[in-house]
Amino acid sequence: MFLGLLKTLRPKQWIKNAFVGVPLVFGQKLLDLDALWRVAAAFALFCLVSGCVYVINDIVDVEKDRAHPKKKSRPIASGKLPPSIARNFTIVAVPFALGAAFMLAPLYAATLGGYFGLNIAYCFWTKKVPYLDVLSIATGFVLRVLAGALVIGLPPSPWLLGCTALLAMFLGFGKRAHEFAQSGAKTRSVLEHYSGDALRWVLHTLALLTAVVYGLYTQSAHVAATFGDAPLIYTLPFPIIGILRFIHLVTSRPDAESPTEEMLRDWLFMGNFVVWLVVTGLVLYWGQ
Repeated sequence: MFLGLLKTLRPKQWIKNAFVGVPLVFGQKLLDLDALWRVAAAFALFCLVSGCVYVINDIVDVEKDRAHPKKKSRPIASGKLPPSIARNFTIVAVPFALGAAFMLAPLYAATLGGYFGLNIAYCFWTKKVPYLDVLSIATGFVLRVLAGALVIGLPPSPWLLGCTALLAMFLGFGKRAHEFAQSGAKTRSVLEHYSGDALRWVLHTLALLTAVVYGLYTQSAHVAATFGDAPLIYTLPFPIIGILRFIHLVTSRPDAESPTEEMLRDWLFMGNFVVWLVVTGLVLYWGQ
């Protein structure tokens, strides 16, 4: 039963909560031990709350999952995890997480609570509304970055929040484009309201906007005031490569289960991401 609960919490998806650490890196707090442990605690609480969202989603969609060829093997849908056990865990875990978050920082707790409320709305409503479904997911990523700034007492950068929103929408609409090309509306009812042409147009527009806004950020007055002469513009090629590679994965691998999972297995995408992290770290911490 414990393994079933753990599987329902979706540990593989917890990597998304790494966005909590973005302000730590760009706020030049990576070598600050107090900031490190606070972000680590914030990350853990986001993992617990986001896991509870998956539990609630599986309880709500249990009948649909039982009719799905792959999702029917999920613990709740298969009967390995009783819904009552999963429900009781969530009732205990979410208030615990919010209480612990309040002890870290009240504003962080409010952001975590907003994230939970946003995802409850997604479970019951917004996931059925075209475009609003992806915007809700993107807002969740923005809240992660905002939470990461608040928990270490940094003023959130509008540039980082904007770049995060554009990147998250780009990835979200990429996933919808892949799902649409793969099986139309068979796997997700909201896809009935999308069209392949519209999704491709939105995907490529967001790709351009994400690259342009990140490029403007590297040359902004905010960067000059925060990092001095650090040549952040040198990091621009790596996001562009990553964006182009993601589009390739979305459009060229229709049989893949998910483009987001595919990119985590793609050596070129991940290699480029690691190099971007290294170069960004060198520029921000030793490039001035």
